[in-house]
Amino acid sequence: MPVEFLGIAATNDGSETTARSGAAFDKEYTLRLGRAHEDHGWDRVLFAYGSGSPDPAPAAAYLASRLDRLQILLAHRPNVSYPTYAAKTFATLDQISEGRLTVHFITGGNDHEQGREGDTLTKDERYARTREYIRIVKKIWTTREPFDHEGEYYRFHDFVSDVFPVRQPRPDVSFGGSSPAAYAAGGAEADIYCLWGEPLEQTARQIEAVKAAARAAGRTEAPRIQVAFRPIIAPTEELAWEKAHRTLGAIRQRRRAVSRPGPHRDGVAQAPVPQNAGSQRLLAIAEAGERYDRALWTPTAAATGGAGNSNALVGTPETVARALLDYYDLGVDVLSARGYDLLGDAIDFGRYVIPLVREEVAKRDAARAADRTAAATATAAPDLDRPRTAVRG
Repeated sequence: MPVEFLGIAATNDGSETTARSGAAFDKEYTLRLGRAHEDHGWDRVLFAYGSGSPDPAPAAAYLASRLDRLQILLAHRPNVSYPTYAAKTFATLDQISEGRLTVHFITGGNDHEQGREGDTLTKDERYARTREYIRIVKKIWTTREPFDHEGEYYRFHDFVSDVFPVRQPRPDVSFGGSSPAAYAAGGAEADIYCLWGEPLEQTARQIEAVKAAARAAGRTEAPRIQVAFRPIIAPTEELAWEKAHRTLGAIRQRRRAVSRPGPHRDGVAQAPVPQNAGSQRLLAIAEAGERYDRALWTPTAAATGGAGNSNALVGTPETVARALLDYYDLGVDVLSARGYDLLGDAIDFGRYVIPLVREEVAKRDAARAADRTAAATATAAPDLDRPRTAVRG
């Protein structure tokens, strides 16, 4: 199966290790970072969502209108707009990008962050609302006749859109989460299911949970699987690990610089225990060990309080490529990667890691195709060693 690479479409140069140097929305940097991804073999970039951050939809439209090939993954929270409005926004953006849009629906795993924009629903209620929201958006994208909707969270009458996506029958829907409610919602509705980077054993169990949820929803095909990492690469293993520890020190220093008063450990302000299952899993994995499998390193996740995509893959490009192929062999075909120097790491990863992974995936696919051809030929060929009954005239 083909493999895809997802990067980050940040609107400024800030990261967990470095304060941004300019405004929250820096047009020049946004375009420069997008071009770096397009020029170095990436397939798609994520425009993330935060309550106080620049609106990702117009930022994505800006980038899409200036690049030719790079695809867009647009993060969206259902609490911020009505689904009729959102469906038109997405369709317009897909028109601008000429069919290069995927929408990532975020249910929200933190009550405080959701409340910043007036969302007071419980976690279970948010998942139910997201499922209803996605279904409405899909219907608007694909329906040319006015229709009514009477649901638990949304009601409207005689609606039909006059703008439709370029991509047919519709853009893909992306979804993520690590709780049973997330598996149920994403297993039912998602085309791509997104996971944060965990050890291979835990990732395999999560993939099976997503597949089981898809079957329970009556689907014959499960969502494609995406897994996200923070690669830290260097020409030698020794240099890579030196870079990893420098990065960890920079994360801790940056957290000290921006932290509010609160409980501390080892001189670093400790974030509250996260509410979302994904972050809880990352912290539990970090507590159990620092290194897993070929290259997975957890202290970066521990240092950020399990904040989002935060487990690292450390090593030479060859080591990190082999680690990513281990996940590919589990059934992961969308590999998300984001460094700490957003621009420089996107270029280096594109130059030194992506080609290695694509080459090995092509070899695996060719070998599987050859095996299928051989099996089909063996099945179709007559068994020359089997005794045959003579035909009498």
